[in-house]
Amino acid sequence: MSISKLGIISKPLLSTPRPSNKTLITLPFTAFLQLVKLSKALADAETAIALSPEWEKGYFRKGCILEAMERYDDALAAFHTALQFNPKSAEVSRKIKRITQLVKDKKRAQEVENLKSNINMAKHLEKLKTEMSDKYGSEEGWEEMFSFLVETMETAVKCWHESSKVDPRVYFLLDKEKTETDKYAPMVNIDKAFESPHTHSNCFLYLRQYAEDSFSRAACLVTPKSIISYPQVWKGQGPRKWRHGQQDGFFVQFETAFLRKLWFVPSSNEQGQMLCRDPEILDIGAHEVLPRLYKEKRSSS
Repeated sequence: MSISKLGIISKPLLSTPRPSNKTLITLPFTAFLQLVKLSKALADAETAIALSPEWEKGYFRKGCILEAMERYDDALAAFHTALQFNPKSAEVSRKIKRITQLVKDKKRAQEVENLKSNINMAKHLEKLKTEMSDKYGSEEGWEEMFSFLVETMETAVKCWHESSKVDPRVYFLLDKEKTETDKYAPMVNIDKAFESPHTHSNCFLYLRQYAEDSFSRAACLVTPKSIISYPQVWKGQGPRKWRHGQQDGFFVQFETAFLRKLWFVPSSNEQGQMLCRDPEILDIGAHEVLPRLYKEKRSSS
């Protein structure tokens, strides 16, 4: 390789201010040199195969180089060819097994990343959307309530993905005309609510009064399962029996004067990343995290 070609690669590095850590300068160039070495080694392996098409070691070397280049599908093809010429090779079999798992893990990691970056709670709430339309009829505002719920759930999922937790809070959809916004905020922290029956009762009474005084039209509770000492709604028996496993996750309870809904959003560790599963609808009569916040009304439809 000519010096002029190397100059093209290194010139941008030389034209920028030098950081105190010289390693930062050499890293890109080191990676380039490594790629050059691997490319030359791959060419040598191809030459060896051309000279001796049935030589198992040629394909094995090619597979190892492709593996180092993270070209896993091509590496697998090379190792499978090597195995054809030496079916008893434990070394080749181990390579195939290892890279097959690498490919599987890489694919799953990409799937997890796609799931984390493409959150769409609305698709899981289509049935509720229809139910709200039927209950509220032509009354204005139910679409805003639905959007409020979707946005709250999606924000909670994003927060869980980023930090493996959500803060216990109740979010309120305030009335744009009636609410005294300097006095009532759209969110209330309830981090002490689930420590005991006493704190739970006090919190509920406060929230019910807050919902009324603020003229809020809907509320949405979000709380992680892990902080709830009371009520542990997943420990019921008979009709209250929990049917959603032992997974960690968080609850979302939606409150309006016309309807109440409750979900559990389970979470699992996938490829070292926390991933929220699809929300699971719960029987709110059996598993409510808080009692009713709004006085019940019947729809006009």
